[in-house]
Amino acid sequence: MTPEHCTHAVELLPDRVIKRFRGTDRTGAEREWRALTLLAVHAPGLAAEPWECDPAAGAPVVVMSRLAGVPMRGRARSDAQVGALAAALHRLHTAVPPGVLERVPPRPDLAGELVARIRRWTPRTRPELGGTAAQAMDAGLAWLASAHLDVPGPLAGPQVFGAGDGNLANFLWDGRTVRIVDFEDSGRSDRAFELAEITEHVASWAEHPLDVSSFLGHFALTRAERGRLREYRRLLALVWLFLLLFDESSGNRRNPLDAVERQAGRLRDLLG
Repeated sequence: MTPEHCTHAVELLPDRVIKRFRGTDRTGAEREWRALTLLAVHAPGLAAEPWECDPAAGAPVVVMSRLAGVPMRGRARSDAQVGALAAALHRLHTAVPPGVLERVPPRPDLAGELVARIRRWTPRTRPELGGTAAQAMDAGLAWLASAHLDVPGPLAGPQVFGAGDGNLANFLWDGRTVRIVDFEDSGRSDRAFELAEITEHVASWAEHPLDVSSFLGHFALTRAERGRLREYRRLLALVWLFLLLFDESSGNRRNPLDAVERQAGRLRDLLG
Protein backbone atom coordinates (compact mmCIF):
# COMPACT_ATOMS: atom_id res chain seq x y z
CA MET A 1 0.00 0.00 0.00
CA THR A 2 2.67 2.49 0.98
CA PRO A 3 5.89 3.64 -0.66
CA GLU A 4 7.88 1.81 2.02
CA HIS A 5 6.66 -1.47 0.55
CA CYS A 6 7.99 -0.98 -3.00
CA THR A 7 10.85 -3.36 -2.23
CA HIS A 8 10.89 -5.95 -5.00
CA ALA A 9 11.68 -6.46 -8.66
CA VAL A 10 9.83 -8.93 -10.86
CA GLU A 11 11.23 -10.83 -13.85
CA LEU A 12 8.61 -12.40 -16.11
CA LEU A 13 9.67 -15.49 -18.07
CA PRO A 14 7.42 -17.61 -20.32
CA ASP A 15 6.75 -20.24 -17.66
CA ARG A 16 7.75 -18.59 -14.40
CA VAL A 17 8.00 -15.40 -12.37
CA ILE A 18 11.15 -14.53 -10.44
CA LYS A 19 10.57 -12.06 -7.63
CA ARG A 20 13.62 -10.48 -5.99
CA PHE A 21 13.23 -8.64 -2.71
CA ARG A 22 15.56 -5.72 -2.07
CA GLY A 23 16.90 -4.36 1.18
CA THR A 24 17.44 -5.91 4.57
CA ASP A 25 13.80 -6.66 5.41
CA ARG A 26 13.24 -10.28 4.43
CA THR A 27 9.71 -10.58 5.79
CA GLY A 28 8.13 -9.79 2.41
CA ALA A 29 9.76 -12.83 0.84
CA GLU A 30 8.77 -14.96 3.82
CA ARG A 31 5.14 -13.85 3.56
CA GLU A 32 5.10 -14.43 -0.21
CA TRP A 33 6.47 -17.96 0.13
CA ARG A 34 4.18 -18.80 3.07
CA ALA A 35 1.14 -17.70 1.09
CA LEU A 36 2.08 -19.64 -2.04
CA THR A 37 2.79 -22.84 -0.12
CA LEU A 38 -0.39 -22.58 1.96
CA LEU A 39 -2.58 -21.90 -1.06
CA ALA A 40 -0.94 -24.70 -3.09
CA VAL A 41 -2.26 -27.08 -0.43
CA HIS A 42 -5.56 -25.50 0.55
CA ALA A 43 -6.67 -23.64 -2.62
CA PRO A 44 -4.78 -25.13 -5.59
CA GLY A 45 -5.10 -23.07 -8.76
CA LEU A 46 -5.99 -19.83 -6.99
CA ALA A 47 -2.39 -18.57 -6.95
CA ALA A 48 0.89 -19.42 -8.61
CA GLU A 49 2.65 -22.67 -7.78
CA PRO A 50 5.63 -22.18 -5.44
CA TRP A 51 8.79 -23.42 -7.15
CA GLU A 52 11.78 -22.13 -5.24
CA CYS A 53 12.69 -19.81 -2.39
CA ASP A 54 16.15 -18.59 -1.37
CA PRO A 55 15.67 -16.43 1.74
CA ALA A 56 19.42 -16.39 2.47
CA ALA A 57 20.38 -14.67 -0.79
CA GLY A 58 21.66 -11.10 -0.71
CA ALA A 59 18.31 -10.21 -2.28
CA PRO A 60 15.84 -12.95 -1.26
CA VAL A 61 14.29 -14.69 -4.26
CA VAL A 62 10.92 -16.39 -4.73
CA VAL A 63 10.31 -18.31 -7.96
CA MET A 64 6.77 -19.31 -8.92
CA SER A 65 4.80 -20.46 -11.94
CA ARG A 66 3.41 -17.82 -14.27
CA LEU A 67 -0.37 -17.48 -14.33
CA ALA A 68 -2.45 -16.80 -17.42
CA GLY A 69 -4.86 -13.88 -17.48
CA VAL A 70 -5.11 -10.11 -17.76
CA PRO A 71 -5.09 -7.70 -14.79
CA MET A 72 -8.50 -6.40 -13.73
CA ARG A 73 -7.17 -2.87 -13.26
CA GLY A 74 -7.65 -0.34 -16.02
CA ARG A 75 -10.54 -2.03 -17.81
CA ALA A 76 -14.30 -2.19 -17.57
CA ARG A 77 -15.57 -5.19 -15.59
CA SER A 78 -18.74 -7.11 -16.34
CA ASP A 79 -21.09 -8.42 -13.64
CA ALA A 80 -19.62 -11.86 -14.24
CA GLN A 81 -16.11 -10.56 -13.68
CA VAL A 82 -17.10 -8.77 -10.47
CA GLY A 83 -18.70 -12.01 -9.30
CA ALA A 84 -15.56 -13.95 -10.17
CA LEU A 85 -13.44 -11.43 -8.26
CA ALA A 86 -15.64 -11.86 -5.19
CA ALA A 87 -15.55 -15.65 -5.55
CA ALA A 88 -11.74 -15.64 -5.70
CA LEU A 89 -11.56 -13.51 -2.58
CA HIS A 90 -14.05 -15.69 -0.73
CA ARG A 91 -11.98 -18.73 -1.62
CA LEU A 92 -8.79 -16.99 -0.47
CA HIS A 93 -10.32 -15.84 2.80
CA THR A 94 -11.71 -19.24 3.74
CA ALA A 95 -9.07 -21.59 2.28
CA VAL A 96 -6.70 -21.86 5.24
CA PRO A 97 -8.18 -24.04 8.03
CA PRO A 98 -8.65 -22.25 11.37
CA GLY A 99 -6.04 -24.38 13.15
CA VAL A 100 -3.47 -23.44 10.52
CA LEU A 101 -4.59 -19.82 10.22
CA GLU A 102 -4.09 -19.12 13.91
CA ARG A 103 -0.37 -19.82 13.44
CA VAL A 104 -0.09 -17.34 10.55
CA PRO A 105 1.19 -13.92 11.68
CA PRO A 106 -1.09 -10.91 11.17
CA ARG A 107 -0.54 -9.08 7.91
CA PRO A 108 1.28 -5.72 8.03
CA ASP A 109 -0.49 -2.37 7.89
CA LEU A 110 -3.63 -3.23 9.80
CA ALA A 111 -5.64 -0.37 11.31
CA GLY A 112 -3.40 0.42 14.28
CA GLU A 113 -0.28 0.66 12.12
CA LEU A 114 -2.06 2.90 9.62
CA VAL A 115 -3.25 5.25 12.37
CA ALA A 116 0.33 5.53 13.64
CA ARG A 117 1.55 6.23 10.11
CA ILE A 118 -1.03 8.98 9.60
CA ARG A 119 0.13 10.62 12.82
CA ARG A 120 3.71 10.63 11.51
CA TRP A 121 2.67 11.99 8.14
CA THR A 122 0.35 14.78 9.34
CA PRO A 123 2.87 17.31 10.75
CA ARG A 124 4.86 17.43 7.51
CA THR A 125 1.89 17.28 5.14
CA ARG A 126 -1.02 19.27 6.56
CA PRO A 127 0.73 22.70 6.97
CA GLU A 128 1.47 22.88 3.24
CA LEU A 129 -2.01 21.89 2.14
CA GLY A 130 -4.94 24.06 1.09
CA GLY A 131 -8.29 23.92 -0.68
CA THR A 132 -10.58 20.92 -0.82
CA ALA A 133 -7.81 18.46 0.03
CA ALA A 134 -7.09 20.34 3.28
CA GLN A 135 -10.78 20.41 4.16
CA ALA A 136 -11.14 16.67 3.54
CA MET A 137 -7.97 15.90 5.51
CA ASP A 138 -9.14 17.99 8.46
CA ALA A 139 -12.49 16.19 8.45
CA GLY A 140 -10.73 12.84 8.25
CA LEU A 141 -8.33 13.67 11.09
CA ALA A 142 -11.18 14.90 13.27
CA TRP A 143 -13.05 11.64 12.69
CA LEU A 144 -9.91 9.60 13.32
CA ALA A 145 -9.34 11.24 16.70
CA SER A 146 -12.56 9.69 18.01
CA ALA A 147 -12.59 6.43 16.03
CA HIS A 148 -10.29 4.48 18.42
CA LEU A 149 -9.00 2.27 15.61
CA ASP A 150 -5.60 1.95 17.27
CA VAL A 151 -6.84 0.42 20.52
CA PRO A 152 -4.67 -2.66 21.22
CA GLY A 153 -6.37 -6.02 21.13
CA PRO A 154 -6.88 -9.17 19.08
CA LEU A 155 -8.06 -9.06 15.49
CA ALA A 156 -11.80 -8.74 15.10
CA GLY A 157 -13.55 -11.77 13.64
CA PRO A 158 -14.09 -13.64 11.51
CA GLN A 159 -10.38 -13.87 10.82
CA VAL A 160 -9.33 -14.75 7.29
CA PHE A 161 -6.23 -15.24 5.20
CA GLY A 162 -5.75 -11.90 3.47
CA ALA A 163 -3.68 -10.95 0.43
CA GLY A 164 -2.84 -7.60 2.00
CA ASP A 165 -3.01 -5.61 -1.25
CA GLY A 166 -6.18 -4.28 -2.85
CA ASN A 167 -4.67 -3.35 -6.22
CA LEU A 168 -6.90 -4.82 -8.94
CA ALA A 169 -3.75 -5.31 -11.03
CA ASN A 170 -3.06 -8.29 -8.76
CA PHE A 171 -6.26 -10.06 -9.81
CA LEU A 172 -6.01 -11.82 -13.17
CA TRP A 173 -9.04 -12.68 -15.30
CA ASP A 174 -8.45 -15.63 -17.63
CA GLY A 175 -11.86 -15.52 -19.33
CA ARG A 176 -13.47 -17.84 -16.82
CA THR A 177 -12.10 -17.23 -13.35
CA VAL A 178 -9.91 -14.90 -11.31
CA ARG A 179 -6.52 -15.79 -9.88
CA ILE A 180 -4.43 -13.78 -7.43
CA VAL A 181 -0.78 -12.65 -7.39
CA ASP A 182 1.44 -10.63 -5.03
CA PHE A 183 1.37 -11.87 -1.46
CA GLU A 184 4.30 -10.02 0.10
CA ASP A 185 1.95 -8.27 2.55
CA SER A 186 -0.30 -11.28 3.19
CA GLY A 187 -1.25 -12.75 6.53
CA ARG A 188 -4.03 -13.23 9.03
CA SER A 189 -6.55 -10.42 8.82
CA ASP A 190 -10.12 -9.22 9.33
CA ARG A 191 -12.38 -9.86 6.34
CA ALA A 192 -13.88 -6.36 6.61
CA PHE A 193 -10.43 -4.82 6.40
CA GLU A 194 -9.50 -6.90 3.35
CA LEU A 195 -12.67 -5.83 1.53
CA ALA A 196 -12.01 -2.18 2.37
CA GLU A 197 -8.52 -2.61 0.90
CA ILE A 198 -10.17 -3.41 -2.42
CA THR A 199 -12.90 -0.77 -2.46
CA GLU A 200 -10.63 2.11 -1.41
CA HIS A 201 -7.53 1.31 -3.47
CA VAL A 202 -6.93 3.92 -6.15
CA ALA A 203 -7.04 1.10 -8.74
CA SER A 204 -10.73 0.58 -7.97
CA TRP A 205 -11.83 4.07 -9.04
CA ALA A 206 -9.10 5.94 -10.94
CA GLU A 207 -9.93 4.50 -14.36
CA HIS A 208 -12.97 2.21 -14.63
CA PRO A 209 -14.68 2.38 -11.23
CA LEU A 210 -15.48 -0.86 -9.45
CA ASP A 211 -19.19 -1.28 -8.73
CA VAL A 212 -18.72 -1.31 -4.97
CA SER A 213 -22.33 -2.13 -4.11
CA SER A 214 -22.35 -5.09 -6.47
CA PHE A 215 -18.95 -6.28 -5.25
CA LEU A 216 -19.82 -6.10 -1.55
CA GLY A 217 -23.22 -7.66 -2.22
CA HIS A 218 -21.47 -10.97 -2.89
CA PHE A 219 -20.41 -11.23 0.77
CA ALA A 220 -22.76 -12.19 3.60
CA LEU A 221 -21.44 -9.65 6.10
CA THR A 222 -22.61 -9.55 9.68
CA ARG A 223 -23.86 -6.31 11.20
CA ALA A 224 -20.59 -6.00 13.12
CA GLU A 225 -18.58 -6.50 9.93
CA ARG A 226 -20.59 -3.86 8.12
CA GLY A 227 -19.79 -1.42 10.92
CA ARG A 228 -16.08 -2.20 10.79
CA LEU A 229 -16.10 -2.05 6.99
CA ARG A 230 -17.49 1.50 7.13
CA GLU A 231 -14.75 2.59 9.54
CA TYR A 232 -11.98 0.82 7.62
CA ARG A 233 -13.10 2.38 4.35
CA ARG A 234 -12.85 5.83 5.96
CA LEU A 235 -9.40 5.05 7.35
CA LEU A 236 -8.08 3.74 4.04
CA ALA A 237 -9.58 6.67 2.13
CA LEU A 238 -7.66 9.01 4.44
CA VAL A 239 -4.47 7.00 3.93
CA TRP A 240 -4.92 7.22 0.16
CA LEU A 241 -5.37 10.99 0.35
CA PHE A 242 -1.90 11.18 1.90
CA LEU A 243 -0.42 8.70 -0.58
CA LEU A 244 -1.77 10.57 -3.59
CA LEU A 245 -0.43 13.84 -2.18
CA PHE A 246 3.00 12.21 -1.81
CA ASP A 247 2.75 10.94 -5.38
CA GLU A 248 1.87 14.41 -6.64
CA SER A 249 4.65 16.18 -4.75
CA SER A 250 7.29 13.68 -5.88
CA GLY A 251 6.66 14.39 -9.55
CA ASN A 252 6.42 10.65 -10.16
CA ARG A 253 2.78 10.84 -11.17
CA ARG A 254 1.16 7.44 -11.71
CA ASN A 255 -2.49 8.41 -11.35
CA PRO A 256 -4.92 10.85 -13.04
CA LEU A 257 -4.22 14.58 -12.76
CA ASP A 258 -7.32 15.10 -10.62
CA ALA A 259 -6.68 12.11 -8.34
CA VAL A 260 -6.16 14.19 -5.18
CA GLU A 261 -9.36 16.19 -5.69
CA ARG A 262 -11.34 13.05 -6.46
CA GLN A 263 -9.93 11.30 -3.42
CA ALA A 264 -10.83 14.28 -1.23
CA GLY A 265 -14.41 14.01 -2.49
CA ARG A 266 -14.49 10.26 -1.85
CA LEU A 267 -13.28 10.78 1.71
CA ARG A 268 -15.88 13.46 2.39
CA ASP A 269 -18.61 11.20 1.03
CA LEU A 270 -17.52 8.31 3.25
CA LEU A 271 -17.38 10.55 6.31
CA GLY A 272 -20.81 11.94 5.50
